[in-house]
Amino acid sequence: MPNLTRTARITGLLYLGLALTGMLDFLIIRGELFVPDDASTTLANLVSDPTLARLGIAAELGVVLTQSLAAVWFYKLLRAANPIAAGATTAFGLVNAAAILGSTAFLASALAVAGDPSLAPGGDTAATVQLMYTISGYFWGAGAIFFGLWLIPMGYAVKQSGLMPAALGWVLMVGGIGYIASGFSAALLPDLTALNNALTIPASIGEFWMIGYLILVGVRASAVSPSASAAPMAKVVS
Repeated sequence: MPNLTRTARITGLLYLGLALTGMLDFLIIRGELFVPDDASTTLANLVSDPTLARLGIAAELGVVLTQSLAAVWFYKLLRAANPIAAGATTAFGLVNAAAILGSTAFLASALAVAGDPSLAPGGDTAATVQLMYTISGYFWGAGAIFFGLWLIPMGYAVKQSGLMPAALGWVLMVGGIGYIASGFSAALLPDLTALNNALTIPASIGEFWMIGYLILVGVRASAVSPSASAAPMAKVVS
């Protein structure tokens, strides 16, 4: 019980780190630097505040690091309940981390071009920087597919194992489906921003519920007690 609870809390802290670095980077710093319809202003922001741009790059590296470690720790936490679902959670999480790493490379390249205009093809520094930030954003959009995918096996393992409330497992699975749908919706219906955002709400609810439960509770005591643990685990892996 203590070992599993410790694993759960470490997983929760890593997941919290993923949430915080993601919000810092994509929701705060990117908005301060990148102006979607004004390449000149985006370039001016990078030139005037390269420290903030570097902080954004560091935050994305933090996303990659915490996503990767959280994926591994989820496997450690869930493998006894359902090794296939645990492995899928880890695999999808690592692919999403790779997508964000691609975004990070473009952010770093944009900052390099802003500092050395000779690197810009054709000498158009503003257009080059804007393109790199745009591609970076699309890496996040494409990665949403795998971020949604990792929630589905995670939720399934939670529901089957009894380590956490079954309702949490259902919310995670519905959230994963919604996240995947948001990726397709953003590609096919880019002007319907409200719809695209709404599709990710269940995922956000499930994620913060999961983070809070892992850190504050860990796992249900009844799920790992000597008398109660064998039956759920045997049912899942049989």
